[in-house]
This record gives sequence, C-alpha cells and structure tokens, in this order.
Amino acid sequence: PPIINGAHSAISLATTDVFIECTATDLNKANVVLNTMVTMFSMYCKEPFTVEPVEVTDAQGATTTCPNLASRTVEVDMEYINSRVGTSLSSDKAAKLLTKMCLDTTANGDKLSVKVPPTRSDVLHPCDIMEDVAIAYGYNNLKWEVPRTVTVAKQQPINCFADLVRGELAQAGFTEVLTWILGSRADNFEMVNRQDDLAKAAQISNAKTFDFEVVRTSLVPGLLKTLSCNKEAPLPVKIFEVSDVVELDPEADVGARNIRRAAVLFSGATSGFEVTHGVVDRMMEMMGVPAGGERGYTIQPGCKDGCFFPGRSATVTYQDKPVAVFGVVHPEVLERFGLSNPASVMELDLEPFVNL
Repeated sequence: PPIINGAHSAISLATTDVFIECTATDLNKANVVLNTMVTMFSMYCKEPFTVEPVEVTDAQGATTTCPNLASRTVEVDMEYINSRVGTSLSSDKAAKLLTKMCLDTTANGDKLSVKVPPTRSDVLHPCDIMEDVAIAYGYNNLKWEVPRTVTVAKQQPINCFADLVRGELAQAGFTEVLTWILGSRADNFEMVNRQDDLAKAAQISNAKTFDFEVVRTSLVPGLLKTLSCNKEAPLPVKIFEVSDVVELDPEADVGARNIRRAAVLFSGATSGFEVTHGVVDRMMEMMGVPAGGERGYTIQPGCKDGCFFPGRSATVTYQDKPVAVFGVVHPEVLERFGLSNPASVMELDLEPFVNL
C-alpha cells in the first residue's frame, strides 16, 4: 500500500518503528499483500526477520492476530511431477531442486511434502510445485521428444469463414465495430420493439448492473447503440459487426448455443434500404449461393420483427429456412436511441453457409 501520510510519517534512516496497514475489499488478497510487505521489510529489522503482530477487531467484534505468517503444507505425487515435466526424477532429487526455489521439501517415498512459506503466495496448486521443479531442473535440460499423437493445427472453419466475410464487408465500404456480448434486457428487447418472452435470452443470475443483464440475441441493438454514441460522424454511416449471439437451446449440453452472425447498418439522408439489399446479394454471390431455385436463396417481403418499419422489410430464406432479415429501422426505435436520421439494418446467420 502507498505511504501517503506526508512528512509526519515519512521513513528516514532514524526510523525505528514501522507500522504496515493494508486495506482491501478481499480479505485473502489483503493478507497476501500484508504478508509480502511485512516479510520484505523484516529483513531490515535490528533483529532480522522478526515482526511484532497486532490484534485487529472487526465490526462484528471478532479479533484476529495479524500478520498470519504460518507456513502451509502441500502434498505432491512424484508421478504427477515426472509425467508433466517429462523427467524420471527421484523424490530426493526433486526435494533438492525445490529447496533451490525457497520451498522446504521433505521426501516421503513417492510423495513430496512441500512447506510453502508466506513469501510464496503464488503457490496455489500442485501444478505450481511441478513448475518450480521444472524451473530448477532447467528447461534447456529437458529432452526433446516426438509427441505420441500427431496433430495439425488449423483455424476453426467458422472463424475462417467469418474473417472472409469481414474482408468483403470492409471492401464494400463498411467499418467494423465490436460491441459487448452482454447487454441490458431493455436494449435487447424493448428498445428494438421485440418481445421479451423469457425463453430466448440467457440471463445473468446475479447481475450487478442493469447494463449487463442478458447475453445478446441479436447484433442490431449493438449497432444502433454504436450509432447513437457517434452522432457527430459524417453521413452516410456504414458499420458492420461479425460476432456471436447466444440463444437458449434445451438440447445443448449447457442449455444454450452460440450463433455466428453478420450485421450491417446504413444511416444517411435516406434510409438506404437498397444498400442493405445490395449487401445481401453481394454476400450470397461471394458464398456461391444463387438467387432462386432449389439450391438458391429467396427474398420475401415483410418479416415478423418490430424493429423494422411495416412494409419496408424483407426475410431471406435458404433451403426453406429463414437466414436473414433486413429493412428500414422503425422510427420509434430510432427515437429511443436518440437518432434523427433514417437507417437500415441487415442481420445474417452465417453458420448455414460455412461448408459451402
């Protein structure tokens, strides 16, 4: 903790007593900081490594002696260490190596009993003991071995496809934005004239703020919020986002699933409905999806989405399933976001086209 009490408590060569106080919102972290400060200062005491404890009484009347400099013991199997590091060390050899790392260690057969001092707050789990053995042994002394399994790393298909989509939208003159995946329930539903049926969005059970209550189910609110925060930007404004939304799915192992989508927004002197329509056609052309036919996409007038102005929206279907919507944003939605210029948005589900 900083020493900010001025000249009255300034430390000089004549200082004989130092009182160390630590304040924090987390008791465990406060104890870690206090122990580190006390042990480091103690080496400069008249009698090195001696400190005077104090009694602290909390608001409930409980009394605690601070600092608590007691060591703790961690038991580790040698089999665990050797299998992770790639060595065949004996327990006695490992104990000597850990001693180099300021860890007093006793070998008990195939187990190590490690005494962790208060100065090593970084040792939390057996894997930390294993890491110290590897450091003391020397990484350069480890033998190179060919892995038992041969794997070839590559990018996930959905991520590779999303990058290609980003490139095409950028070349079309749109600027990419990145918005929060968490948002308020009002932004996700009420602000865009969508019904909150409590069965679509994953909720935060212990939300600390109204700004982060649910996981977004659409990219459109984020684009509109971005536009509302950049009203001074010159017209027309052309932005896009390619990212995940989350919807509840009882069949998924965690009860919800991520869906990769792309969304664009155009705002200018006119609504730009034809611009979003053109983006749909361009993206379908890029993905090799023809217009019409059994293997193509179709655009049907209208959609059941209150975000759009009636009669100025459309639904894109592919293989008899809706994959995108686009249209002119409803004036009520624009007013809620404090926008005065008309705008059009398009949102497309990318996952049906990944393997084309």
